[in-house]
Amino acid sequence: MDDVLTETPPPSRFFDDDLDNFAIASPPLPSPFLLLNPNPKPNLLIVAISPLSRSILHHLPSKTLFGSLFLPEIALSGNPLVPSANDKSFNLYSAGNQNTCLASVQYNVSPERSRAVAKCLIGGVKPDQVVIFDCIKSQNYRGRIEVDETLAFKLETKQQRLDKGNLSVSGVDYLPSGSVMDGLGAVILTESQMKGIKGTLVATWPENGGIEVLKMVFKNFGFDVGRIEGGVSKVTSRADLDLYI
Repeated sequence: MDDVLTETPPPSRFFDDDLDNFAIASPPLPSPFLLLNPNPKPNLLIVAISPLSRSILHHLPSKTLFGSLFLPEIALSGNPLVPSANDKSFNLYSAGNQNTCLASVQYNVSPERSRAVAKCLIGGVKPDQVVIFDCIKSQNYRGRIEVDETLAFKLETKQQRLDKGNLSVSGVDYLPSGSVMDGLGAVILTESQMKGIKGTLVATWPENGGIEVLKMVFKNFGFDVGRIEGGVSKVTSRADLDLYI
């Protein structure tokens, strides 16, 4: 007679997905939120996601901190009272007589939270135009890409392509067919498209490359970038890039 106490139990008649139905669902994460003082009405929103674009934004003169976007799951412990390029924050600055809003994304936003962050940012700031700086991943680029090769591409919303105004990203090729962008930058561009906002995503390779392209775009939008070469040149290695993540 088999020993019922030590005998291997029979396999479950349920699939793993069915067993998950009996588990208690995790509570949903709180929504991201904006704290703005005062509430701006900018014509242009510039979102710096790539490490190099954040470094350029940090060194821009004549900008004023007026708000932050908070993700409840991102701990603020250890952040200095004065905004720094090394802290984990999502700060918003005004520039150009408050006609431009600069957003520096200094922490990683998970894919499942990107849509909520994009909706919060675009819905709270309500810009007329959005420009996003991000990096393209090698696995998302169709074709051979060298480590020491510097590339820059752009994606635009339909409203931006139809616009013939001066405030546009020129001198940058479109992202090649078959290549894709993901992450927060792509989601912000998608949110801009859905809301009928002019939007451009500028993607560079590698993370610490494309300095001349980024400076050209900032300059075309009226920013003085001629004196920040020394500060930006510090972002030259992976160790330096980790300071901005």
